[in-house]
Amino acid sequence: MHKTLLPDGWPRPKGYANGVVAQGDSIIFCGGQIGWTSDEQFEHHDFVGQVRQALENVVAVLASADAGPEHIARMTWYVTNREQYLADLAAVGRAYRDVIGKHFPAMSVVEVSALIESEALVEIEVTAVK
Repeated sequence: MHKTLLPDGWPRPKGYANGVVAQGDSIIFCGGQIGWTSDEQFEHHDFVGQVRQALENVVAVLASADAGPEHIARMTWYVTNREQYLADLAAVGRAYRDVIGKHFPAMSVVEVSALIESEALVEIEVTAVK
C-alpha cells in the first residue's frame, strides 16, 4: 500500500512524487538497469530508446519478485546528458507511461559524467514495496 506525500501548500509535481509512504510484506531493491536487452546488447543508441529498455528491464526484475510497476516507491535515474533528458522530456514521459503506467513514485534524476557501460545513456534503480 502506497501513499503519496504532498506537504500543505506545495504544488503537485508532474511525473513524480515528492515522497511516498509504503507498507507491505517485502521490499525489492532493483539494481541500476540500463538500456540493453536481456542478452546485454544495445538495440537502441538514442536516449529515449534506452530509457524505454531500461524501464522494461526494471519491470522484468520486479516481475521476478511477483511485483509490478505499481509497487515502485522510489526511482533514481542517472543520465549522462541533462540537456538531452530535458530536450526529450515529452518522449521520455510517453515511454514511461507506456511501460510503468500512471504510477509516479518519489524520483530523482542525476546527471553523471559517464556510466560503466560506455554505450549506456541512462541507468535507473528502483525500490519497490509489495
